[in-house]
Amino acid sequence: MRIERLLSLMFGTALVLAASCASAQQPAAPPPPPPLYGTPISLEQAKKVMAGAEAEAKKNNWNVVIAVLDSGGNLVMLQRMDGAQFGSVEVAKEKAYSAVAFRRPTKAFEDALGQGGVNLRILKLPGASPLEGGLPIVVDGKLVGGVGVSGVLATQDAQIGRAGIENLK
Repeated sequence: MRIERLLSLMFGTALVLAASCASAQQPAAPPPPPPLYGTPISLEQAKKVMAGAEAEAKKNNWNVVIAVLDSGGNLVMLQRMDGAQFGSVEVAKEKAYSAVAFRRPTKAFEDALGQGGVNLRILKLPGASPLEGGLPIVVDGKLVGGVGVSGVLATQDAQIGRAGIENLK
């Protein structure tokens, strides 16, 4: 009886190990594809994004630059709040451009660079801003533009951009 129990225990352990090894070998699900480009953001839509972003910045007493680009990477609106450093003008535009050109938040590049290794090649990728604060603007599943914010911490820049996009909805 002891031998049967020992064999049963060994067989059960082997099954559990085999199942866990098999499940560990399953490839991770691929990320969803980025949204397709849509009709460029209108001036009225850009004004809503700008208003929401500005409200968030003012609420927190953050002086920033906010840029809104259309789906072709063209500047639709730019606002430099009083007291914002002028160097943030180009940074905000670059963040918005990167979000439109690569159809993803700039945080994706920042995170990839943080992992090092082959991801460091992002530094040579033209137009890829590795600074959080650039976000694609998606309406009805289509990318219509991008918003870029610069002037405070990168996480705060992104918070302002998200508030702007939420105001569009």
